[in-house]
Amino acid sequence: MTRPKAQFVDPRDAGLRGLSLSRPVFDDGAVVRATQALETMGESMEAWLDADISKLQTARVGAERANWGAAELGALLVCAHDLKGMGTTYGFPLVSKLASSLCQLLDTEAGKAAAKQHPSLVCAHVDALRAAVRDRIRDEHHPTGHALLRMLSAEVAKLGVAPF
Repeated sequence: MTRPKAQFVDPRDAGLRGLSLSRPVFDDGAVVRATQALETMGESMEAWLDADISKLQTARVGAERANWGAAELGALLVCAHDLKGMGTTYGFPLVSKLASSLCQLLDTEAGKAAAKQHPSLVCAHVDALRAAVRDRIRDEHHPTGHALLRMLSAEVAKLGVAPF
């Protein structure tokens, strides 16, 4: 049996253009059910957050031991990216913002070179993330959270390596 040839599909013709959104995509109870589901997972999410912070610390130690090599900084970026994406879901928007600052530092080759030259900035980010989770500082309205986020973001911006 021969395989069919690839078919080119123009997404403008085959997409969901015919979908009618005149009625809500979710019913009235969808948000309530989602919120309840997140609340029931609350204890699990704190354990997951603690595990993600542990992975970040392990990646930091690995990067230090490898003299801030590219592969190790890449592993650190993966951990930071996970925290950036999940911090708010875990109930810690400050974690997302601090991790975003670390991602901005490590996201480009110029940033990785700067991190190798200024490893204390990477360590400060990891320590800030660990402290925020340990002390349950959830958002930047907390005086310590606000100060940490402002200082770390400013230091990354000074380096001029952030892609955004």
